[in-house]
Amino acid sequence: VEEESGQELGLDRSTPKDFHFYHMDLHDSEDRLQLFPEENTRMRKEVVQAEMANESRGAGDGKAQRDLQEEVDELVHLYGLEDDHELRDEFVDENMPRTGVSEYPPYVMKRRDPAREQRDWRPSGETAEAEDLGFGGWGSAGQCQDLREAYRYTHGRASEEYECYVIPEEEDEEEAADVFCVTCKTPIRAFQKVFDEHKEHEVIPLNEALESAKDEIHKNMYKLEKQIIQMENFANHLEEVFITVEENFGKQEQNFESHYNEILETLAQKYEEKIQALGEKKKEKLEALYGQLVSCGENLDTCKELMETIEEMCHEEKVDFIKLGKFLKAKTDVEISAQPEFEDQTLDFSDVEQLMGSINTIPAPSAPVINPQAPNSATGSSVRVCWSLYSDDTVESYQLSYRPVQDSSPGKDQAAFTVTVKETYCSVTNLVPNTQYEFWVTAHNRAGPSPSSEHAVYMTAPSPPIIKTKEIRSCEEAVLICWESGNLNPVDSYTVELTQAESPEASGVTESVVGIPTCESLVQLQPGRSYIICVRALNTGGPSVRSEPATVHTIGSYFRLNKDTCHPWLIISEDGLTVVRSERRIPARELSSSDTRFTRCVAVMGNLIPVRGHHYWEVEVDEHLDYTVGVAFEDVTKQEDLGANCLSWCMRHTFASSRHRYEFLHNRTTPDIRITVPPKKIGILLDYENSKLSFFNVDLSQHLYTFSCQLHEFVHPCFSLETPGCLKVHNGISMPKHVTFY
Repeated sequence: VEEESGQELGLDRSTPKDFHFYHMDLHDSEDRLQLFPEENTRMRKEVVQAEMANESRGAGDGKAQRDLQEEVDELVHLYGLEDDHELRDEFVDENMPRTGVSEYPPYVMKRRDPAREQRDWRPSGETAEAEDLGFGGWGSAGQCQDLREAYRYTHGRASEEYECYVIPEEEDEEEAADVFCVTCKTPIRAFQKVFDEHKEHEVIPLNEALESAKDEIHKNMYKLEKQIIQMENFANHLEEVFITVEENFGKQEQNFESHYNEILETLAQKYEEKIQALGEKKKEKLEALYGQLVSCGENLDTCKELMETIEEMCHEEKVDFIKLGKFLKAKTDVEISAQPEFEDQTLDFSDVEQLMGSINTIPAPSAPVINPQAPNSATGSSVRVCWSLYSDDTVESYQLSYRPVQDSSPGKDQAAFTVTVKETYCSVTNLVPNTQYEFWVTAHNRAGPSPSSEHAVYMTAPSPPIIKTKEIRSCEEAVLICWESGNLNPVDSYTVELTQAESPEASGVTESVVGIPTCESLVQLQPGRSYIICVRALNTGGPSVRSEPATVHTIGSYFRLNKDTCHPWLIISEDGLTVVRSERRIPARELSSSDTRFTRCVAVMGNLIPVRGHHYWEVEVDEHLDYTVGVAFEDVTKQEDLGANCLSWCMRHTFASSRHRYEFLHNRTTPDIRITVPPKKIGILLDYENSKLSFFNVDLSQHLYTFSCQLHEFVHPCFSLETPGCLKVHNGISMPKHVTFY
């Protein structure tokens, strides 16, 4: 407003070089002057008056002093300095003009230049003539300087180098807390622990307190979620009870209304019957009375005639009078019934009373209909049974009976268990896993029980299977899992669930194999991983809980020695990886031939996973021990030595007189190979893809020999001890680099 007023009046006066006046301080917004429109109008009037006073030049010192006083008052009022009386007095007393000529022309508000405002932070000598706002003609340079310094004093500190105002530093905000007082449950600053009332209190880092608070919040949220679930279940139960009560009362209302209508119909029928009967009785009685009246008239006429005849005869002779005596002996029926007979009309309301009494009598409900078992409605020890009922029956409770089914037929001699509920469903607990139960239900009210429903057979879920950890076999690409059912009755199928052990933070199952009919499964996996495996059993009732987990690794080939093929002279360790031959022997006559157990060759086979590809394992041997290691088909003859037929490929070592002899036998043939350094650990590589079997000296990374085999079936590792000693198998290991070249 002031800028526009300055342009309209053409007040483009020159300003003193040493005097710069800012129309606003750094604390206020640029719109401060727009808040005082009355002051701006008054300022314009003062400008006009100052110009007129400047033209006259004849005013005295008193007028100049008054003008100065008014201008200072305007300045003080404009910038909110009314309360600083000392500063205002200082403006007036110390800056009095020393001359009689007015040296204070009206101030000029120049238009602001944004480009110059960006460069106003420069030394005062360079920007004296480039200020946006200023006063011109305000006395001498010293007086203007004093006024400027006074303004700076009230609004802040002035910089000596730059023509700008420094905002007074406000009181610093309170420092952020960096520790947490456990005693007071509040965040504090570290120095308060030393000097303040928190000196004896326990403090912890703020981050730790934050994490603890988060954990507490999560725990409370978890508890709250559980309570919410319980409340929801309770609310659902109340809702079911509410629906049941509403249905029962609705049925009673319908029953009462039907009985009421039946009573009204019966009373109306009784009324019509009684009215009709009374009309017939009335007609009958009136007709009888009319007949009696007619008969009475006839008798009166007869009596009159008789009286006349008697009177005439009285005047006759004696003989005639005697005749009259005979006439008098004749009987005349002149009896008249003056009181008609009326029967007492009593009303029989016994049937109505029976109906009235039946209003408060509820009929017995009809037989409920039990539903067939729903999928996944059972656990290993419980089952959920549901049934339905006709809508017009009133039921106060249900009685559910059950008993186990024996020999695939409903048992008749077994004692039944009974459960009383008010809903149309019931969860029966404490049952035997993987067992069939027959259920039937009856409905009850005040009138009595309903007929029994049809019997329905439900089945509980199976028990969890038991994984045979000692029979698990694996390689880099697959794993063969074996388990026991754990149930007396057969189940429908099994499900294998796998979770990668490297990512425990990942919740849930990463892979599942469903519909397995037998108690073993070959699962394809990724190499170089560890997996946690669980098994579930399934039947019509639902799945069992998970079995105890087993951990498998797809790092190399892992197998154990098969005790079913072990020669009686050998002992297998608990871990199934070490075979020992002791000095004590069983007489040969006690050994019986077998198709699965070695009897002549003191050997044992390993259970290698039936997966084609590469399999590598190592055998730790004693260089002074006679042993044989290699592979053989499962149906190899158990009464012959290893390598003596076309079904086995072996490396044989014999030690005699400090000499080592190595043979690579297949069908009783061996190449002529000399091994100078007896191996202490033998590496064996079975390559199904190239049909090769290779042997290595592990310690020297030395290749010993390679068979070219015809592997039309899967083979198994085999180990033989000709003298007392032991062999230790190392498997589940990665294949060495030197092995990959063969």
